[in-house]
Amino acid sequence: MTDPVKVYVPRDAGALALGADKVAAEIAREAEARGLDIRLIRNGSRGLFFLEPMVEVATEDGRLAYGPVAPGDVASLFDAGFLSGGDHPLAQGETEEIPFLARQTRLTFARCGIIDPLDPADYEAHGGLKGLRNAVMMTPEEIVETMVTSGLRGRGGAGFPTGIKWKTVAEAKGEQKYIVCNADEGDSGTYSDRMIMEGDPFMLIEGMVIAGLATGATRGYVYTRSEYPHAIVTMRDAIAIARSHGFLGPDILGSGHAFDMEIRMGAGAYVCGEETSLLNSLEGKRGVVRAKPPLPAHEGFLGRPTVVNNVISLATVPAILDHGPEFFRDFGVGHSHGTIPIQIAGNVKNGGLFEIAFGLTLHELVDEIGGGTRSGRPVKAVQVGGPLGAYFPRALFDTIFDYEAYTAKNGLIGHAGIVVFDDSVDMLKQARFAMEFCAIESCGKCTPCRIGSVRGVEVVDRIAAGEDPDAQIALMTDLCQTMRFGSLCALGGFTPFPVLSAIEHFPDDFRPTPFAEAAE
Repeated sequence: MTDPVKVYVPRDAGALALGADKVAAEIAREAEARGLDIRLIRNGSRGLFFLEPMVEVATEDGRLAYGPVAPGDVASLFDAGFLSGGDHPLAQGETEEIPFLARQTRLTFARCGIIDPLDPADYEAHGGLKGLRNAVMMTPEEIVETMVTSGLRGRGGAGFPTGIKWKTVAEAKGEQKYIVCNADEGDSGTYSDRMIMEGDPFMLIEGMVIAGLATGATRGYVYTRSEYPHAIVTMRDAIAIARSHGFLGPDILGSGHAFDMEIRMGAGAYVCGEETSLLNSLEGKRGVVRAKPPLPAHEGFLGRPTVVNNVISLATVPAILDHGPEFFRDFGVGHSHGTIPIQIAGNVKNGGLFEIAFGLTLHELVDEIGGGTRSGRPVKAVQVGGPLGAYFPRALFDTIFDYEAYTAKNGLIGHAGIVVFDDSVDMLKQARFAMEFCAIESCGKCTPCRIGSVRGVEVVDRIAAGEDPDAQIALMTDLCQTMRFGSLCALGGFTPFPVLSAIEHFPDDFRPTPFAEAAE
């Protein structure tokens, strides 16, 4: 008796939004009607969202992809013999050879889209738990030193060295320590955290356990947002499975070390992506920024030493403990070590997640990998780093993806999301959006952010009305400097980046033609 053919249909939220559930149901129905034996696996996404829903079939020649598949395409796929790799207009060939995927270097996303997210045997068969098995044989000091040597920097936006943060918590005095995973992914155009939680949740769990072993923490929390219902369900299921399989709980892999964790859900406040606001929310308080010092590493959750790391930072840890710190450190450029999952979004032909070593230029990412704009119009601007990131014009497309390179251009990598705009975008309106976003999302703790953002909207509106633009732009520049250097956290401190970059690189958009003149 032959084994059933494995058919993979993603259950990632991005694929679901494009109809993946309906495609999966239609495949199951069609297979039953034709008397064909298949095993339908709901994997995570490979991140090629321009091909989602992307259906894969395991054949003797490897996994073959078809996409984007609609429910109405399913019958013709069966007619074409897709279960054995038959040709079809939606055929993409061997999945790993699709150009968008073949060019990548996948360390953090090595399993995402390949395995069944909630099958621990599948996870181990593809290299899972190797890092943790190595870690339980090491001393906490050795684990910390491994992370320091790797050069991993926080992938949540600040780029602070992960190993140094762990070392600080490990050396801090405290009967109870915590690992807090910041999964409050609120930047526009970003989705890598969600993809990991939905597509490879055991890896995040493994990374948090290793962090606990390194620092002496025995309790962990994943703080995410209510807008991620699928990720929350998957993570809760994964935690229960991890406990039952012994790599979470009172005796990690028989080592005698304990670590347990749970999911906490926030209401979706953008400012709770800042670590101290997150900690306040986690404690049941209003999500407002805390003044520093003390640092969370010394007095974090409930006043105890706490590691706060982003999802991608923690999910990268198992690969470092598996392959070794030098292996990871040798990827990248300068002080930007390893790979970075870049999320390509906006008005772009090939939107999706692209993991590669630091060093690619913006030109390569937007024009070659992204394929230019979806509209077919010229690219006007690319915003890098979420709603607080700077707008880069084509003149800066030679900038390489590197923390220091972006800082030198008054930009930031942030959570590595890039949003593409064509030449129809009005950068004056984008500047207004930045200030309005800050005004809405401000926690209200500090005056430069709370009041400055409201005043910023008013100034942009006066520019749009043609009221002495030169004076208003000078006022806006001064206001941005006050917000940048006077705000307590990055929300108010980085809002000037999109505003000032729009003014600098697209000055014509800040000289709108008055209506009366346009009418003439």
